[in-house]
Amino acid sequence: MKPLIEAIRPTTFIKSAKLDDHLGLDLTIASETFQHTGSFKFRAAYNLALNVEQDEILTASSGNFGQALAYACKLIGKKCTVVMPVTSAQVKIDAVRGYGATVDLVDTAKKGRNERVAELAAEMPDAYFASAYDEKLVIEGNASLGDELAEKDFDVVISPVGGGGLVSGIITGLCRRGRTTKVFGAEPLLGNDAARSLRAGKIVPNETEPMTIADGARTISLGKLNWEIIAPAIAGIFEIPEDDIADAVRLYYGLANLKCEPTGALSLGAVMANIDEFAGKRICVVVSGGNVDAAVYASLIN
Repeated sequence: MKPLIEAIRPTTFIKSAKLDDHLGLDLTIASETFQHTGSFKFRAAYNLALNVEQDEILTASSGNFGQALAYACKLIGKKCTVVMPVTSAQVKIDAVRGYGATVDLVDTAKKGRNERVAELAAEMPDAYFASAYDEKLVIEGNASLGDELAEKDFDVVISPVGGGGLVSGIITGLCRRGRTTKVFGAEPLLGNDAARSLRAGKIVPNETEPMTIADGARTISLGKLNWEIIAPAIAGIFEIPEDDIADAVRLYYGLANLKCEPTGALSLGAVMANIDEFAGKRICVVVSGGNVDAAVYASLIN
């Protein structure tokens, strides 16, 4: 495998006295908002684009992986096509196109994004299909964040969960560094397939793509490879109501001076709803990204 780390920006660790005092906790923010393309997804996308042989890559994404892969392909000199729901944040659609990729918009109420990918794959036989999360190279790329977290002395790490690419990568990185840090996931209550899967002991998908404000977690189910890592290792998964996600976005803005997209705020939402469980612990909340439409963000913080 070709080397990854030289292209990756280190995560930004933030301590906010205001946020700690407000919650009464010892909290550290691991923010991926300053990563290339504004989210952790660049870790995965660059690792994948660097290590597949094909010169063209096809993927489906609500936005963050799409723009990360588009930028990674631009850096390496490969072509990229991204299937995106028409409900994706406009800022993310514009960013994917801005990096030179082809955007194929699909109305997921009429046709699933995976169905549209299958149609395009038949027309693009030489392209490599990349899952945004259920992919070994994706998990390995995200594990670079787990490596960084392993260098700190946290008792607990809480990560947003959509398809499971980030949290499975964090677990992988921590484990290979010999860390026994407890890892929790946080997902929208409207799309709580991961929590239901954990309770059932098997993957239980959402019936439809959940229309949560946390658009990066609008996934049908966890990936199979992700589930194999998550199921035996995760300490639990919190289900966050929409109002709590919005409250967490506002707290990051008001108390940490941090612009955070709703998906990135899931981990703080979990802390806010479970203060007693985390009392006395050194907590790291992972902010997965900061890519959010200006109008949506303004409506949340106002």
